[in-house]
Amino acid sequence: MNTAGTEEALAARAEMAVYGVQVDAPVRRSKGAGPSDDGHLVVDGANATLPIVADSPYQVRDGGVYRNGLSLGLSVEPVRRPHFYDLTTAEGIPYQQIALLHGKDVLATTVVQTCIRYDESTRCRFCSIEESLRGGATVAAKTPRQLAEVAEAAVRLDGITQMVMTTGTTTGPDRGARNLVRCVRAVLEAVPGLPIQVQIEPPGDLSVLTDLHDAGATSIGIHVESLDDEVRRRWMPGKSTVPLSEYNAAWDEAVRVFGRNRVSTYLLIGMGEDPDELVAGAAELISRGIYPFVVPLRPMLGTLARLDGVRPPDPQLVRDITARVAALLKTAEMQGADQGAGCAACGACSLLSAAGA
Repeated sequence: MNTAGTEEALAARAEMAVYGVQVDAPVRRSKGAGPSDDGHLVVDGANATLPIVADSPYQVRDGGVYRNGLSLGLSVEPVRRPHFYDLTTAEGIPYQQIALLHGKDVLATTVVQTCIRYDESTRCRFCSIEESLRGGATVAAKTPRQLAEVAEAAVRLDGITQMVMTTGTTTGPDRGARNLVRCVRAVLEAVPGLPIQVQIEPPGDLSVLTDLHDAGATSIGIHVESLDDEVRRRWMPGKSTVPLSEYNAAWDEAVRVFGRNRVSTYLLIGMGEDPDELVAGAAELISRGIYPFVVPLRPMLGTLARLDGVRPPDPQLVRDITARVAALLKTAEMQGADQGAGCAACGACSLLSAAGA
């Protein structure tokens, strides 16, 4: 059954994204800032993060994916463990506690691993940003010097082509953005020309967006996760206190500063938002030059959603929303790869790249 490049391939990819695959993946993440708990693979040459599930109907072997003994016609290889993971800083901190490999060629770091919204009454239900810190897998705050050191090694030893810097929300009015300015500058001094995406909440002072761009950031993610206020209040009680008007102002200023299709936001599939309204919201974002990175929610270990038994969305829903948003993006001639750096440029956590966007 060769389904590569067909609608059946997208359907299979949606099921793999929800039901996972049987595979031994050396590079994976189970906790942290983000909506999914996955192993890192290369599927038909592109980054993909898929849940590792022992009883999944999909099995990776012999460089391909099989279901019921039949090949899907997709080439699949696990991402190898990077060489920079074997190094430590002068202080004895393992490099992988400072930044991680995502996909085959993306370096990702949470610069501040704590968040003012992480109290159980206010935390985002899909986030476990502080669990990896509690488990000793990372350090609370990465310095610009440490990030520069790790980035240089990752580029030199493992061919890293882009970097993502996100942060837990801090108490200052900039919500953590100004610290990223220093980090971007330091990394680019060590690795000139490395594409970097920064990810922040809307800052109180929008001038920091210009500072981030002037520091050398290639693109920016300002992640709202849902455009439905009722969903936001239910899933993100703390973050939802930042009104959508602030997101709109930050997105528009970011487009002015960074340019069309250099600004993105996550939209999560599976939190109860009406599918037609989600797609309509994505269309409106696209018309303003913002890339809506639609991603299926796959609750991670340590999240409130996982604790409450929340299940991933139906694969057909994932396929439908992804295909509709991909069609809008293609009409607008907006490709995730054109972001230069970041989640949309990597594409691993979404099916949009598999759908041609």
